[in-house]
Amino acid sequence: MTTMTPDLAKQDCSDCPIRHRAVCARCEPDELERLEEVKYYRTYEAGQTVAWAGDKMDFVASVVSGAATLTQTMEDGRRQMVGLLLPSDFVGRPGRDGVRYDVVAVSELVMCCFRKAPFEKMIASTPHIAERLLEMTLDELDAAREWMLVLGRKTAREKIASLLSIIARRDAVYAPGAVRSVTFDLPLTREAMADYLGLTLETVSRQVSALKRDGVIELQGKRRVHVPDVDLLMEEAGDDSDGGLLV
Repeated sequence: MTTMTPDLAKQDCSDCPIRHRAVCARCEPDELERLEEVKYYRTYEAGQTVAWAGDKMDFVASVVSGAATLTQTMEDGRRQMVGLLLPSDFVGRPGRDGVRYDVVAVSELVMCCFRKAPFEKMIASTPHIAERLLEMTLDELDAAREWMLVLGRKTAREKIASLLSIIARRDAVYAPGAVRSVTFDLPLTREAMADYLGLTLETVSRQVSALKRDGVIELQGKRRVHVPDVDLLMEEAGDDSDGGLLV
């Protein structure tokens, strides 16, 4: 069930958890005031569809918390997950009425929504928003190219480690100390991970267990993941870059 969230309606943008990563990151105070006039919040339950492919959307939005999947259905009914939306990701296309993919919440999802028509006018008149949206679009393009490498060339173990590192760098709580460690909630079930990575459920379970056995990750309940050493996880993913983890 979609719900409007009046408890968030008066939240000040300066207190927003995604304030410095979202489309409004570079906005000046007066620009934030203009956004306040056209924004509202929506909450979706896990499993609820935000939009079906081909639907018209009268809003665009930033993910505040939770996660959603982008899924495409082929003519023969087969479905493929093609993207994962995490906090600060942008949903919707200014200048385009419809959406190309099914957007489905995979956990409780909170979105900061902007009425589409006035938001499109703001893009034309507010360079900070237009510049940030372009930057996010180019980052998304880079991420898609990196994901082609993950799916095409990496081993099953590297694929799992890559997905965990992507989620960690976007939604993590860092523990103090010389060794970088992170803790985060995994938004996907193992079935969804298998779909996203092009693996079988058995392979995902086997590789997650192997990473746990080797001390790369620790599982705290069904979805809570603790990474004792981020550098080790990055090595397992075949990525020696920081990946934005310290930003």
